[in-house]
Amino acid sequence: MSRPRHESAAGATLWGIFNGLKKKNSIGSLTWEDRIEGKTCLVTGASSGLGKATAVQFAERGGRVMMACRSGLPEAGEEVKRLSGSGSVDMAHVNLADINSIYAFCEGMRKRQARFDIVVCNAGVVPAKARKTKQGFEEQFAVNYLANFILVTELLKNGCIQADGSRRSVPRIIFISSETHRNPREIDFENLGVFRDYAMKGSVAEYGYTKLLLSAFACELDRRLNRNGQIQAAVHHLCPGAVNTNIAREAPALVQPFIKLAFGLFFKKPHKACSPVIYLACSRDIEGRSGIYLHLMEEKPAAPAALDAESGMRLWEATEELIRKASDAAEQRAQ
Repeated sequence: MSRPRHESAAGATLWGIFNGLKKKNSIGSLTWEDRIEGKTCLVTGASSGLGKATAVQFAERGGRVMMACRSGLPEAGEEVKRLSGSGSVDMAHVNLADINSIYAFCEGMRKRQARFDIVVCNAGVVPAKARKTKQGFEEQFAVNYLANFILVTELLKNGCIQADGSRRSVPRIIFISSETHRNPREIDFENLGVFRDYAMKGSVAEYGYTKLLLSAFACELDRRLNRNGQIQAAVHHLCPGAVNTNIAREAPALVQPFIKLAFGLFFKKPHKACSPVIYLACSRDIEGRSGIYLHLMEEKPAAPAALDAESGMRLWEATEELIRKASDAAEQRAQ
């Protein structure tokens, strides 16, 4: 199986700078008339960076915001309230590296009878080396891909996302992917979910691979929810470009000064970088559309490996089997 071209933190940083400087065609623009009054928004990884900036702007535009976070409770929520001037902000704990925590979160939302109009799957990690989760998966695979699959499919099953035409406006589901999803040529089905050890160089490569899985899932979800041109839930994915966040905090100490300098000088601050997220969530111009992929604000096709319908179906079925086996293993350990 091929591996991404950007195999170091420094190389990925330079590539992000180069792409950020290139001129791009914009899909459109938002005005303050593109409001989401009364709509309920779920944002994962919302305690900092892009997720927090997204939560602030949703609240400013009239949305009721649920921040799903592993940390930062309640401080991050209080800051979002202060920055947005809105009191319609809530927080709930979820550890996306733990399948049990995801199911508990979804069950909690079901009991609260939550109904999400907008779901933004933002949380992601780039660890310095491979780490096993509680269920034995590699952490990037678990957080960047598997957690999103479980979260969204479970919220659809329990009615927290109503993709059945029962609401006046269809829900919008948005995944934060990356242009690095183009680097792997195919999905390695033979080793899907198998723990693979790596150091920092491999971490950057693995990030791109997990984003390919995420984009392939987004495309398959779109096909399954929106058959025969009937949009039951709009499913979009995007690359926000180079964002000045703490996602590279585990990079080697030797390159940290370079990364911090580059991030500060060339990468967008989260409140600006979240523009494509807000557009896909709030714009009235794309009502009735699904399957959009944005790089920054430019619409373009996703990678062929993500768009391939046969691979998407196979990925869905293989992921369900992985989850089933993990659940069976957990039951056996509990006995």
